[in-house]
Parts: sequence; C-alpha cells; structure tokens
Amino acid sequence: MKRLLVLSFLAFAACNNGNNMGNAGKDKLPVSLVNNPRTADGMNNEAAALKPTMDFKDTLHNFGPMHEDEKVEYEFAFTNNGKGPLIISSAYGSCGCTVPDYPHDAIAPGKSGIMKVTFNSAGKSGHQEKSVTIHTNTIRSLHMLYIKADVDAKK
Repeated sequence: MKRLLVLSFLAFAACNNGNNMGNAGKDKLPVSLVNNPRTADGMNNEAAALKPTMDFKDTLHNFGPMHEDEKVEYEFAFTNNGKGPLIISSAYGSCGCTVPDYPHDAIAPGKSGIMKVTFNSAGKSGHQEKSVTIHTNTIRSLHMLYIKADVDAKK
C-alpha cells in the first residue's frame, strides 16, 4: 500500500513540474499555438476550426536517374489554409542522406512556405525511396513527404 501511495505521489509531482505556462516564457511559443483540440471526450470542433493546415501542392517527387555522389534538391510548396499560425516544430529525413530545410517562423493563415529537401546519393546505388517526417501544430500533426531516385553506381 505504501508503494502505491508513493508511486501516486511521484506521478502527481511529475505531472505538475511547472509545465503549466499560460503565457510564453522567453524564447517559448505561447500555449495557444500548440493547443490540441482533441480531448478524452472527443474533438472540440470550435478549437479545431481555429487550427492551421499544411496543404502541399505535391508530397512525392521523383528525381529520376542520377549518378552516385550527386546532390539534388526539391522544393515542396505548401500553404496554410487554416485559421491559425502554422508552426513546424521539427522535420527529419528517413536517413542521413535526406535532409529537409523548413521555415522556423510561424506561417500566417493564407501564406505559403517551402520545405526544401536535399538528397545526397553518395554511397547509394539502385532505386532509392526516402521520406521526410514533419511535426506541426495542425490537427493532423504529422505530415510526410517522399522522394525517389534511380542512382547509377560509380564504375
């Protein structure tokens, strides 16, 4: 019984460790930008209607044939068609050869942005399929981009 009481206290203390910032601290986003409208009771439709979107023109790009050691890049265009500012919290490639570059500032409603993806074919040969995972403050939260290439090995 003592263990249960101690574990309950530790869990409560861990949940209340100062993360209740109602206002943004220095270099921190305001809570209102990352508020999740999903609750245990379902979806808060009013809050969901105020969220941003991240709508891509396309989510797949095929670089086609290329040579090993060649570096190529593609710019995926997107628009925030939602009601709130779009925040991209992180973006990363499926391996070190695929590197995304994204806007670190909020994208206002109605504005567009570019997610630049660079693929380095060094040490690669044959058909390649890579992905980029993007974390945002949209309802969907997670977005994926894909690239393909056919790499000719060095001779």
